Amino acid sequence: MGYLINETTREERERIVRDSLGNIEANCDGCMAGLAEMYQDYIEGRKELREINMAFHARYVREEDAPEKGGCGYL
Repeated sequence: MGYLINETTREERERIVRDSLGNIEANCDGCMAGLAEMYQDYIEGRKELREINMAFHARYVREEDAPEKGGCGYL
């Protein structure tokens, strides 16, 4: 199984994100919900994982919109 949008169904993309993030239902200052939301464009077939991850990392390189550190990661 691949990870590209054209190689997967919506259900498979949901499972890929869920399996990658672990328990997205857990509430740790809302950090998991934010991560799950970040990948919604991939699940919906609008952006590839690579595009989402590159955009996320680019903000840190440019130091734009960097979230504050929280108890389990980021707020």
